[in-house]
Amino acid sequence: MARAKSDAVLAAAVEPARRELLEATKGEGVGEHVGFTLDGERLGTHWFAATLPGYGGWAWAVTVTRAPRAKTATVCETQLLPGDDAILSPEWLPWADRLAPGDVGPGDVTPKIDDDPNLEPGFEATGDEDVDAVALWELGLGRPRVLSAEGRDRAAQRWYDGAHGPNAEVATKAPARCAGCGYFIPMAGALRSVFGVCANEWSPSDGGVVSRDHGCGAHSEIDMDAPEPEKVGEPILDDEVLEVL
Repeated sequence: MARAKSDAVLAAAVEPARRELLEATKGEGVGEHVGFTLDGERLGTHWFAATLPGYGGWAWAVTVTRAPRAKTATVCETQLLPGDDAILSPEWLPWADRLAPGDVGPGDVTPKIDDDPNLEPGFEATGDEDVDAVALWELGLGRPRVLSAEGRDRAAQRWYDGAHGPNAEVATKAPARCAGCGYFIPMAGALRSVFGVCANEWSPSDGGVVSRDHGCGAHSEIDMDAPEPEKVGEPILDDEVLEVL
């Protein structure tokens, strides 16, 4: 069915549309009439500017219709709708998806992610008590899931690009790298070639993971030039000056 191009009865129903809108809103936030659109056969919408605080770019929409061959329009509904330049709230996200690193505080619990790509199934019992005992206790695999290769690589990249990598400000100004510091404890496993843990209480990285090419001013093998002591001359006393009280 071809869409109607015009409808004089509906287009002229500005005042009935305004009257119903004022009644629905109790007169709050209704501005000037700003246009009319024909939505279908005997169905259209009158638009009124919204003057409510915080609703810039929004408009009131009043839908009108009429019966076949009728000479008067009937209001169907009114609603407040955003325009192209309207101020909108951010798209709603579930709480679990809004969490970001650093958001978890004392007493908080993060939701479990069953299909977390950073983890993979841990050790599965073989049925041999001796083999299982070695895996569970000596290798430390008594966990349902362990870090996957993807999770390890993502963590390594995050650490390397972060505050304990070579591009941190403290590292770019450091006189030497962590790899040559006596307080550098290399990590075990696949990350040993790149990372370690700082054990220097004077370092800003104490207790944290650092890359071998990180650095700070508390390096164990770097010393600073001792300044020459400032020479202070003998005090000069002027006995001829009297202080009048």
